[in-house]
Amino acid sequence: MAETQIQHVSDTAFWIAYYRGLETKRSDALFHDPLAERLAGERGEKISRAMTGGFLTAWAVAIRTCIIDDYIRTAIEAGVDTVLNLGAGLDTRPYRMNVPESLSWVEADYPELIAFKESRLANERPRCRLERVKLDLANQTERQRLFHSVDAQSEKILILTEGVIPYLSEADVGRLADELKVLHHSRLWIVDYFAPEVRKFRQRMQRRRMMQNAPLKFWPADWFGFFQAHGWRRKEIRYLAEEGDRLKRPIQLSIFLKFVLHLRMVFLSKGRRGAAKQFVGYALLEREPAT
Repeated sequence: MAETQIQHVSDTAFWIAYYRGLETKRSDALFHDPLAERLAGERGEKISRAMTGGFLTAWAVAIRTCIIDDYIRTAIEAGVDTVLNLGAGLDTRPYRMNVPESLSWVEADYPELIAFKESRLANERPRCRLERVKLDLANQTERQRLFHSVDAQSEKILILTEGVIPYLSEADVGRLADELKVLHHSRLWIVDYFAPEVRKFRQRMQRRRMMQNAPLKFWPADWFGFFQAHGWRRKEIRYLAEEGDRLKRPIQLSIFLKFVLHLRMVFLSKGRRGAAKQFVGYALLEREPAT
């Protein structure tokens, strides 16, 4: 069992790619990622089988992918000419999304993960100018060198950190936010959002034990206030549950979980019932103008 569990945060890339592959096979797929299954391989499937709540993860990956895709499309329409994807994992958006050939897309991640991805996609052609950088984002010197290099070659940068920020400490996220803020051409930033209530829920889950090698660390008391203090303000946020309803793909729960959830909702006020649909989402932040 140990070999199928998350041993390092980079393993989550195979796990998530597996679910993008599953979504692609659906007759009512919300998006198509024909390269996901190849990248996930047996490793991704084994991890998914070892984890609990696979049906919920499958749903969350599908919805979050749609949200981020929409953010990227809108940003490009607004003039973004560079996407800086930090902790890119096994993302395949430069291959599957309809983006301009002139768009510059820079991926950065662990050297071994980049090498694996390049070997699996060697015969594939991206739809835009794609550059991959082998980089441990914990290396501040190398990270800043990358940031300033990208900044010098861009006019408007969108930063994407899908599935990255939750695994960093508040101090690390603060430093990252500050470094991105001072770039002359950084404009937008896509970030995972978890409400404080999610922490209590995860502490009771069996998955917490299975994720002990890649724990979630970023739990600020005031999520939006945290980023505001570092020069990034909310431009938009989309919550998974609400977006799932909009896409006509609501959460499919077991009869037992539906019963438990119904009981809990009975004792909540109308306001708190609405807030329960805003526990997890993806925010589009914009850099505050220099004063």
